[in-house]
Amino acid sequence: MSDLPATARGAATRQRILEEATREFAEHGIAGARVERIVAAARTNKAQLYGYFGSKEGLFDAIFSASLERIVNVVPIDARDLADWAVRLYDEYLRRPDLIRLATWARLERRPAGHLVEDADRLDDHKLRAIAEAQAAGKVVPGDPFDIMALVIALSMAWSPVSNVYAATAEEPGEVHDRRRALLREAVRRAVTPD
Repeated sequence: MSDLPATARGAATRQRILEEATREFAEHGIAGARVERIVAAARTNKAQLYGYFGSKEGLFDAIFSASLERIVNVVPIDARDLADWAVRLYDEYLRRPDLIRLATWARLERRPAGHLVEDADRLDDHKLRAIAEAQAAGKVVPGDPFDIMALVIALSMAWSPVSNVYAATAEEPGEVHDRRRALLREAVRRAVTPD
């Protein structure tokens, strides 16, 4: 990022850019997003966008980084109850489908293999430690903590916007989500709990 706003008005403009860019990138991806649409919707200009973020790619990076931090903060891991964590992730994907879409665009356009972000930008160290501690306490099956985490996240995304079978929405009846939550909870419990 280049410059942070010096005034409350500048901070409000920067926030509008972030909100509109999140929608734009989630819908169109990095290559398909248009700075012109972002600045028009944010009621600002390209000079301010570039002043705050340096480039379209810098803007995407700021949004994507914030989305990763959001999921860590809003849905903290509880390695003693990975089934509940999976359900809370499912609920967050319903509330914020843009988070999954941004990650999908990053995977498609930036890092088609390996970790989704560079090692220095990864936010999963505490998750991996928590899983390893739960394994040492006999609460989680043996295995690579990263693989356990990846499995639980993948199960939580079964009905997400990137599902190749069915993408759920928050507008569906509550009983449908309750049924999925119960199935998800049981599937994760069986997958990660020692016999």
